[in-house]
Amino acid sequence: MPDSGETLTKQLQTGNARNVSGSCENGTFTDAQPVCRELLPHLDETQGEGIEPAESLWTSFADGRVRLRIDNSCPQTPITVHQMFKESLEKYGSLNALASKKNGKWEKITFSEYYCLSRKAAKSFLKLGLERFHSVAILGFNSPEWFISAVGAIFAGGIVTGIYTTNSPEACHYIAHDSKTDIMVVENQKQLDKIMQIWNRLPHLKAVVLYKDSIAERHPNLYTMEEFLELGDDVSDSTLDDIINSQKPNQCCVLIYTSGTTGKPKGAMLSHDNITWTSAHCSRAGGMQPAEVQQESIVSYLPLSHIAAQIYDLWTGIKWGEQVYFAEPDALKGSLINTLKEVQPTSHMGVPRVWEKIMEKLKDASAQSGFMKKKMLSWAMSLSLEKNLNGSNSDLKQLWTRLADYLVLAKIRSALGLSSCQKHFSGAAPLNTETLYFFLGLNITLYEAYGMSETTGPHCLSGPYIYRQHSCGKPASGCRVKLADKDTEGNGEICFWGRTVFMGYLNMEDRTKEVFDEEGWLHSGDLGKLDKDGFLYVTGRIKDLIITAGGENVPPIPIEDAVKKELPIVSNAMVIGDKKKFLSMFLTLKSVLDPDTSDPTDILTEQARDFCQRSGSKATKVSEIVATRDQATYRAIQEGIDRVNSTATNRVHCIQKWIVLPRDFSISGGELGPTMKLKRLAVLEKYRNEVDSFYKE
Repeated sequence: MPDSGETLTKQLQTGNARNVSGSCENGTFTDAQPVCRELLPHLDETQGEGIEPAESLWTSFADGRVRLRIDNSCPQTPITVHQMFKESLEKYGSLNALASKKNGKWEKITFSEYYCLSRKAAKSFLKLGLERFHSVAILGFNSPEWFISAVGAIFAGGIVTGIYTTNSPEACHYIAHDSKTDIMVVENQKQLDKIMQIWNRLPHLKAVVLYKDSIAERHPNLYTMEEFLELGDDVSDSTLDDIINSQKPNQCCVLIYTSGTTGKPKGAMLSHDNITWTSAHCSRAGGMQPAEVQQESIVSYLPLSHIAAQIYDLWTGIKWGEQVYFAEPDALKGSLINTLKEVQPTSHMGVPRVWEKIMEKLKDASAQSGFMKKKMLSWAMSLSLEKNLNGSNSDLKQLWTRLADYLVLAKIRSALGLSSCQKHFSGAAPLNTETLYFFLGLNITLYEAYGMSETTGPHCLSGPYIYRQHSCGKPASGCRVKLADKDTEGNGEICFWGRTVFMGYLNMEDRTKEVFDEEGWLHSGDLGKLDKDGFLYVTGRIKDLIITAGGENVPPIPIEDAVKKELPIVSNAMVIGDKKKFLSMFLTLKSVLDPDTSDPTDILTEQARDFCQRSGSKATKVSEIVATRDQATYRAIQEGIDRVNSTATNRVHCIQKWIVLPRDFSISGGELGPTMKLKRLAVLEKYRNEVDSFYKE
């Protein structure tokens, strides 16, 4: 089988990008669902050309339509994904769109070729029997084939559904069954094996397409990507165009399944308008430039089944003509920095754990360097941090800061592949103060974005012109935030309104009703504050909030962050104490990751070993510390906990007991989700005996 680059090049020889324009009909909506008129402008009754009337702001049906949240703050005409691609094609057709490495060389596809291949994929999906509003599920690492399959599925009238590569066969079955998957696109034999185990229990599954490996054993309705792209050659352009032109902006085109940490995964339905509006307006709020001004280059490596990567890499890339480079599948195991150094992206996004891992590697490297190098780095970072926190007051200090940046910090940014990077984003989970300050010390400002799958990713953003430390910025243009049930300190539940807000959960009417109030606001379940200038600060999650046996509310994240900052040996800290008399804590230690699996090993990192040595311990492994309850290390940890407790608001917020777990948290261990977010309930279940030991009378 030819590799995917050869396959795509060959397919381009038979394709051409035709002009397709949608038909237009006027439609209006009745104001059937009440909206909070005090907080919002009137919803515009004109929902856009060609959109048929819908009464409700939400639905739980794949073929449902919703009333778009168009008002005088976001009056832009709604468009479909195809219309967005066509607009970009006219402007950026000759520019490179996608780049993937084949045999050590970057192979690139232009926007015209990308569009052509997406149409070919759409025709092949139709040939295989893709039904309207049924799903094409994609199970694999980021690649041109992922993007082309996603766009082609939507062109063909289907719904694109990403599945995490870490999912078990049963988890894949749930999503494929729930979304009525007609065609499954999988990366390699490992993922194919999962689907072969469950195929006979998927009544809608008609075919599977393998886009990377060759087929080891032939099965009916199993195709390579090359074979698949040829299947639709006899499907006429007019047949595909009729389907494309019948699509409306208020219909579903993307499904994002939540991680299911509190039950079955929920399929968040996103409309064409959700995708196209968010791609256009939220990205600009973060400072992303259209290719007429500067063609942005980015590296795609985070899971595309998560909305953060999908909106940032795939849909925004189409909207603004970005060049997307695909990292290697082992990006998070160490190869990402090599890709960044080659690509030199203009913008880069990471989840907090990615930024933390970069920080830890740099700290490890510093710990192993000589005395003078350590001193130089400390000097340069302290000057940069001071400038970024407080500004430089004197000409002399500004001179020293520029000198430090030139001599030291610029070289570190170059070593990270971020020399040309103008915007560094963090999303999907809160960023802790230690990480924020560390990167400010490198003269890298991390811009936080905040949202959820249910808001098509970012709803509030920071950027070069909208930034305040510790804040996730302001709502994007046309988006709104309100705080419900505020307490005396101004903390309330964050609620969303705007064209980012999703259609509803697929096949889950009751769960959909739960997240919308009677005025149509989406309730996030997160706690936050707004300052006088409209900057949002996320302060916790309602479900994570610990309510002690005495009825005291304790947000765990500030305590956990304080412990990690005080104790550089600690990788993860998790507060326990819901319905308990006092707070306790799980701690994990920083350990070297296995280069092949990214799982934590027993070997302490250089930074952790340095902590042990300064504490008077000779331990080099986690097991040595845990098995013997290493006296020197445990004493140093207790002293750090005591320092955190000394700053607590009151005694209820103090950690009274703690334990070091034998292994750091990981995705494979079940303690972290696919975006490395802590799964608190899973941790409590896994270490139930340890929790019980804290509270034995």
